[in-house]
Amino acid sequence: MASHSDLANLIWQIADLLRGPYRPPQYERVMLPLVVLRRFDCVLADTKTKVLAEYERRKTGKLADDALDRILNKASGHRFHNRSGLDFQRLKGDPDNIDKHLTSYINGFSANVRRIFDYFEFGNEIERMREANILYLVVSEFCDVDLHPSKVPNRDMGLVFENLIRRFNELANETAGDHFTPREVIHLMVDLLFMDADDLLSKPGTVMRMLDPACGTGGMLAEAQRYMREHHAAAKLYVYGQDYNKRAFATAASDMLMKEVDHNGGGENIQFGDTFTEDRFEGQRFDYLIANPPFGVDWKKQQKEIVREHEKGGEKSRFKAGLPRVNDGSLLFLQHMISKFEDVDPKNHKHGSRAAIVFSGSPLFTGGAGGGESEIRRWIIENDWLEAIVALPEQMFYNTGIGTYIWIVTNRKAQERKGNIQLVDARDIWIPMRRSQGDKRRKIGEGPAREGEDRADEPDQIGDIVKLYGRFARGERSKIFDNADFGYTRVTIERPLRLRYRMSVEDKARFLDAAPHLLDDIQAIDKALGREPELDWNSVSASVGKLLKKRGSRWKASEEKLFRAVFTAKDSAAEPVEKGGRSEGFEPDPDLRDFENVPLKEDVDAYFAREVLPHIPDAWMDRMKDKVGYEINFNRHFYKFTPPRKLAEIDADLKKAEDEILRLLREVTE
Repeated sequence: MASHSDLANLIWQIADLLRGPYRPPQYERVMLPLVVLRRFDCVLADTKTKVLAEYERRKTGKLADDALDRILNKASGHRFHNRSGLDFQRLKGDPDNIDKHLTSYINGFSANVRRIFDYFEFGNEIERMREANILYLVVSEFCDVDLHPSKVPNRDMGLVFENLIRRFNELANETAGDHFTPREVIHLMVDLLFMDADDLLSKPGTVMRMLDPACGTGGMLAEAQRYMREHHAAAKLYVYGQDYNKRAFATAASDMLMKEVDHNGGGENIQFGDTFTEDRFEGQRFDYLIANPPFGVDWKKQQKEIVREHEKGGEKSRFKAGLPRVNDGSLLFLQHMISKFEDVDPKNHKHGSRAAIVFSGSPLFTGGAGGGESEIRRWIIENDWLEAIVALPEQMFYNTGIGTYIWIVTNRKAQERKGNIQLVDARDIWIPMRRSQGDKRRKIGEGPAREGEDRADEPDQIGDIVKLYGRFARGERSKIFDNADFGYTRVTIERPLRLRYRMSVEDKARFLDAAPHLLDDIQAIDKALGREPELDWNSVSASVGKLLKKRGSRWKASEEKLFRAVFTAKDSAAEPVEKGGRSEGFEPDPDLRDFENVPLKEDVDAYFAREVLPHIPDAWMDRMKDKVGYEINFNRHFYKFTPPRKLAEIDADLKKAEDEILRLLREVTE
């Protein structure tokens, strides 16, 4: 019996036949569908005769398609069937028409399989291979790959498929980041999700459900299943996913069908659709959630529906906490995941949920107090759901070199973690890649190679990070904070408006251009107050008011506003402008308005007296405009001061460089 790594290598070699008509990053368009097709062909071989006989009896009846599918699935003994008289061996019998026969064979499958091949868009590849005259050759080669369950059990078949998915995605690294997460990142996320669940998962008959709302090719779900096989074989983990990328969805759905994963309820495990606007698991709850949504995903196309749900959905809205900027929907995914959390109710065997999600740095701090991102962070932190954030090394992903972070969010924190958030700095825990893949130049060591992995042994850096996380202790790479440590009050600091009055010939003409009917009043004011600058607008305003009253003139509010706008200018030496009466305080100057972020744990008045008044004695706080915000500045908490080099050392290096330049010049000129 061939090992799953040998089978993966054999299939990998068949891909070389595509060279020429296809570029290597395009191989997966053909190879993954054909692996799926060949596996289904082998799985159904034992009951093929029974299915065909049942189909002959039923095909002339008036059964609906879904009813016929159910009957034939029962005959096949699987969640799918094929009612065509063809199989891979028979496909070889007519080389000139193999494209038509292969299409007919695929159309003979049950609806769930046909749908997968529609999303693979495999019909296009059949035509492309026919035109390149390689279709018959590729199909013939697959006939020699025996994927019968007696030779390749479901577990091994899953490993073969995972191996191929990883290889093809790494090969296509220019687009891999859209739906593929590096293996070691998934490995770490899964370990962090399940690290405290040993007691729960070791209980006989334990059943758990996991959702990935941006599942891509299903790598995270596959790694979670592997973890359960290796650590809790008696427990069941039902996995579910949704994705909007057609080929990624088809790959993940195929993987689930090939493994014959139980779906624990109606419908298929993997669903196609836009998670933001088409929640295919509406109303369902999950014990575990995991995701790597695209970094900085734009949600402009879905904006109308998302805003409607936010504004009108009430408590049932997935996005009730707030809406981030339209050019980054990362926090929408997290809100969606939290909406799927199971309640904590041990009496009814409900133990809450845990979620792991990969973000860029943006969701940590983007958006000020009162903004969408800050409000979402506030909602999560004040509900005590944010357990920890792990900072990963840079250059870890295939399509970006930016720093990334794993958030662990849960409504079932351990007792010692309640009210706290742990930050783990793993940015310098990495080993170099033997060969760069796109922007990916680093990886986290996974320890000795596990079964089904074609890699050399590595240091167990994942184990080191998990231990660091699990110790929940303060140290150089791990810091523990109260929830409130990340919150602040954004206080508005005002300073008085100071105006200097002066009437000039130019300003007088400008005013009268706008209000010629006030000529007599302006002449009287000009005569009474003169042309010299006045630094007390309050006194000027009072004098003008008395003069107009004496003259029996009543100006509109707009005319009074125009008068002040034309004949005054800001002057730091002027007196503060009173608002209404002196008891109402001073008018604030919008240009001098400033803001202070006061930590939640600090008394705002004491902070103002200490940090603001000594520098700006005329300032005051407008507490009616207070806003509470939350941000997580990772760099601030892990900042390490590096003292500057001594000048003598810098001078010595410069002198050395100058000497080298002179030496090279002499070699050229002499």
